[in-house]
Amino acid sequence: MKTITSVQNNEIQDITQLIHPSERKRKKRFIVEGFRAIETFVKAGHTPVQLYILENKLTEAKTLVDVSIITMVNESVLNRISQTSTPSGFVAVFKIPASPKLELEPGLVLANISDPGNMGTLIRTCAAMGKKSVVIIEGADVWSPKVIQASAGTLALVKIFSCSWQDLVKNKKDLVLTGLVVTGGKKPEEANLTKALLVVGSEAHGIPHEWLADCDELVTLPMPGETESLNAAVAGSIALYLAWNK
Repeated sequence: MKTITSVQNNEIQDITQLIHPSERKRKKRFIVEGFRAIETFVKAGHTPVQLYILENKLTEAKTLVDVSIITMVNESVLNRISQTSTPSGFVAVFKIPASPKLELEPGLVLANISDPGNMGTLIRTCAAMGKKSVVIIEGADVWSPKVIQASAGTLALVKIFSCSWQDLVKNKKDLVLTGLVVTGGKKPEEANLTKALLVVGSEAHGIPHEWLADCDELVTLPMPGETESLNAAVAGSIALYLAWNK
């Protein structure tokens, strides 16, 4: 176990660079904050490269990892590497796992989801509903601190696939590509949601028209109130719940 007290420390400077997607990709590292989120990753079989904690968090930290990968820092250093407004006292650096082979199960396709909060929320709902596949097509970087934070660490509980739309279509096999659309789709009870890869499109433009043509089914959530549409994370979460409840 070691201690770092300077924000100018080279190791600390390297960690602060992980806020940038290019640096995460180059270093193959990402940040997870908070005891529960880090615990979720650890229990899922991911070991941190290093865990940074305040001194008063040592007892809890020892329940997560071996002391050899614990680094104690002061509040100034913690605030420097944290991406939250109220740091929890736990910041871990993990290796970005290798991309798994594109062998899909029922789950979620995030097509051009650009808002990290929406992406993390949808992944969290997917994990909560017991769905294992999350396909990322363009959009936000799934390993960004904001996505990890919004997912509450549940990103560790699903398989993350990053691919093109064309590769998804080629490898879906007998799974049903089910596009979530604002109007014109089937009612959820009429769709085959049990074997679905639920496609949620971008917040601003939805699913591109050329991709909609490749979907096996389109589903629209009834909205009896006077609302034009739902937030992407809300709509996707409702549809995931309906798929689980089939």
